[in-house]
Amino acid sequence: MRRKDREISGRENIERILQACKTCRLAMVADGAPYVIPLNYGYTWDEDGLTIYFHSGIKGKKIDALRADPRVCFEMDTEMGVTGEGDLACRYSFAFSSVVGYGSVQFAQNNEEKRRGFDVIMKHQTGRDGWSYTDAALSVAEVFWVHADSFEGSQKLPK
Repeated sequence: MRRKDREISGRENIERILQACKTCRLAMVADGAPYVIPLNYGYTWDEDGLTIYFHSGIKGKKIDALRADPRVCFEMDTEMGVTGEGDLACRYSFAFSSVVGYGSVQFAQNNEEKRRGFDVIMKHQTGRDGWSYTDAALSVAEVFWVHADSFEGSQKLPK
């Protein structure tokens, strides 16, 4: 990270951002061009590291791109607003906290893996457990995850 003064370190500090955000931007390559989309997500962070779970329909540009090249970049952020004062534009900025990382997508291979992924997503999005999913619903859904190979947190605090 170039700006060490903006670096966020420590699991508890990075996890605050992961918990606060409900949308993650997932960047990939589709048809030879960069492609980024916002997705709802859930995550686990255990002895194996940080894993981010997503869901989607079974067809479409995103799924085709991820199957062709599973390498991705992900980003999530919290907005703290515009900072600055006066008449000079260069005195203004935008306060934020963010997590950016890299990894490769893996797809659920069976309904048990899909249910586990959906449980992680739903817990993060709603704070609740105890969901059920019919086999019919799972047959038209993809669940995939990114195990983060690397990631970092950064912030610019309001002045």
